[in-house]
Amino acid sequence: MLRTCSAAAAAILLLSGAASAADVKSDTEMAPGISRETLERAVAAAWKGLPPDLAARVVQDETMRICSQYRNQPPQALADAILAREKQTVSYPPDAKYLGDWKAGEKLALSGFGGRMGDNPKQANGGNCYACHQLAPAEISYGTLGPSLAGYGKLKGTTPEAQKEVYERVYNAQAVYACSNMPRFGHNKFLTIDQIRDAVAFLLDPESPVNK
Repeated sequence: MLRTCSAAAAAILLLSGAASAADVKSDTEMAPGISRETLERAVAAAWKGLPPDLAARVVQDETMRICSQYRNQPPQALADAILAREKQTVSYPPDAKYLGDWKAGEKLALSGFGGRMGDNPKQANGGNCYACHQLAPAEISYGTLGPSLAGYGKLKGTTPEAQKEVYERVYNAQAVYACSNMPRFGHNKFLTIDQIRDAVAFLLDPESPVNK
């Protein structure tokens, strides 16, 4: 088991640091000297025995495979294909209303619950938005992996077009920006449509602390 984990770790380390998009020589090579099949076998072997829902999370779909292969910098034709494919996965609110409750959205942004071993699957997942973004200026604990969203509603406004754009970005960021680092919250069924609407409200509502 240790040997298998070491092989998986070595493959992942090589992927994370040794290769650029220019290094990749073929559609099946993930990094110099490491084929996609070799990496996938090592990862699968390292995570044997997981419950099915967790095991599924280490299997890449086509978009993830392309983004891994090209170090998040795919050729334009593949980037366009990602956008078109992922756009088709977005489920919109049946009433065409994109703005929910900003107070519920604030709680969602602060919550990191869900997706971890031991978390109660019957409890609603959180968005953990502050892990990557600054949002309400009064909150001093936030990550910087993503851009600051403080004052986002002042910048974007609350037009129906702005609401729909933010909804799509939260539902499936890959439908807006190919190989985005942002999780596909709606596509992966991690957040519900109503939760995503609440997140949109937290970002755009003039009364939200994000815009104070």
